[in-house]
Amino acid sequence: MKHTDHLKALVRDVPDFPKEGILFKDITTLLKDATALRQVLTWMAEPLYDENIDIVAGVESRGFILGAALAVSLGAGFVPIRKPGKLPAETIARAYDLEYGSNTLELHVDAIRPGQRVVLLDDLLATGGTAGAAVELIEALGGEIVRILFMIELEPLEGRSELEGYDVRTLLKY
Repeated sequence: MKHTDHLKALVRDVPDFPKEGILFKDITTLLKDATALRQVLTWMAEPLYDENIDIVAGVESRGFILGAALAVSLGAGFVPIRKPGKLPAETIARAYDLEYGSNTLELHVDAIRPGQRVVLLDDLLATGGTAGAAVELIEALGGEIVRILFMIELEPLEGRSELEGYDVRTLLKY
């Protein structure tokens, strides 16, 4: 038994969500397990303690849950990367393609200062479109991406290929 099998067992598969033909990986069943949540956050945080991280950027919406907790653990700030129209001040935006459509991400223009060391976090890596757009936003503001973290990677969708040249780490691979 691999050391992540018990975590994988806590992730619920939801067929045909959010669209027909998609097998959604629901992490809420893992998040409600305190021991499992602690293990995930420890896996994310421990390698970063000596990296002088300034900002954790979390992608809407499950990236907020893990990102804010990781930021506290690292003594860093947290910034949300959101869908259009959700941030109240001036933003920059990037469009991207999803496994099941397309969308846009936004980030406040004052969220990251040039030279700040950033960890980008989202719950799942599929096609890499969302993460690629988030990378573009962070770098447009002058942020230095130290690491990109995902709880889950759907390997057949080859999203990692969209993030070549970055330190990408995933905990659970399907």
